[in-house]
Amino acid sequence: QVQLVESGGGLLQAGGSLRLACAASGRTASTVAMGWFRQAPGKEREFVGRITWISGITYYADSVKGRFTISRDNAKNTMYLQMNSLKPEDTAVYYCAAASRFTSVTMRTLVEYDYWGQGTQVTVSS
Repeated sequence: QVQLVESGGGLLQAGGSLRLACAASGRTASTVAMGWFRQAPGKEREFVGRITWISGITYYADSVKGRFTISRDNAKNTMYLQMNSLKPEDTAVYYCAAASRFTSVTMRTLVEYDYWGQGTQVTVSS
């Protein structure tokens, strides 16, 4: 089992920046990739981006490309999501997830991830 805990959410104005963290514990040695997803009220959970755990290769949704950056600190078992130039449409609960195996190049679907955090709220006002 892998436990994931997100932190860093908050309320801020459009154009601001925020960094989320996702701390992993438990059987983290089995993790091959970690991802960020978000869910706005009344909408389905959607892919934000992912990073491969060993090589650090990232992949992003078009909606956040150029504004969001995913990084990881393997020694701390922590993944980060740096969010810049935030927009009101970025408002959502942000979830991190961990995958134990590669099932695609993009790893952008929910079912490809085995473990999930509880989420952290990000609210961007206009």
